[in-house]
Amino acid sequence: MWSPWTIADPDCKVRIAPDGTQYAWEGNIVGSGNMIIDQAEANKAVHYTLTFLKPWKAVSPVRFLFEPDGKGTKITWTMEGSIPVFLFFMAKTMGAFVAMDYERGLAMLKDHLEISAVPSKLNFAGVESFASFPFIGLRTSCARTEVGEVMGKDFEKLVALFEELDIDPGPAFSIYHKFDPAKNITEYTAGLMVEEMPDDLPAEYFSGMFPACEAYKVEHTGPYRHLGNAWSAGMMHGRSKVFKQNKKIHPFETYENDVSQVPEEELITNVYFPVQ
Repeated sequence: MWSPWTIADPDCKVRIAPDGTQYAWEGNIVGSGNMIIDQAEANKAVHYTLTFLKPWKAVSPVRFLFEPDGKGTKITWTMEGSIPVFLFFMAKTMGAFVAMDYERGLAMLKDHLEISAVPSKLNFAGVESFASFPFIGLRTSCARTEVGEVMGKDFEKLVALFEELDIDPGPAFSIYHKFDPAKNITEYTAGLMVEEMPDDLPAEYFSGMFPACEAYKVEHTGPYRHLGNAWSAGMMHGRSKVFKQNKKIHPFETYENDVSQVPEEELITNVYFPVQ
């Protein structure tokens, strides 16, 4: 499966019609609904009707459009829908979240078509205790779509600083302070844990102490390009009351291994949502 939603709900029940023209789903996290293909134009488009039954009711026309693109195919995924008038102020934000779901889905579909697999696996480990730790970090604000590239450069700077100060770096982590999909803004801290804090740091860097906390852990195995699956799944679990998030402590992620040392499909990233 390459669904950006059912990956968050491994116990979700999916029923596919024998002719493949429709399917229905039902789960504790993703709710329930069905999809029925209305029209299929070979090599051009697939039109279907998407019906949500729980946690809310809605019906939306959806399309997959296919266009030649060099040696490959460009796929455009669209959905039309409406929201209640009293929620008009949320239209832009809701549209941004749906767009991110579609981005995740198309990335998974691309891998499914090209390598016959989706290298993105989630393990919902539940609530774990996380000990306090000192760190040196860089705080950055950038476009959401540029986080991977910008954060990579931040960690390169941190490693260079540790080498300059002759400090052994501890595990890497990042804290997400602000996430605004409508404005395409993400603010985060990239950091390395330390055993002893140096006396002076260049102005660009800062030292801190991450607080001890209880946190809901979602373990992701696979390339960083699919890491949004873990974040989206964690937020879906929070909305479904699997855990109650502590908004006073920002969510964070830790990295079990290094892309320079293992194949990207073996990368393990832990996403943590502090709980009350």
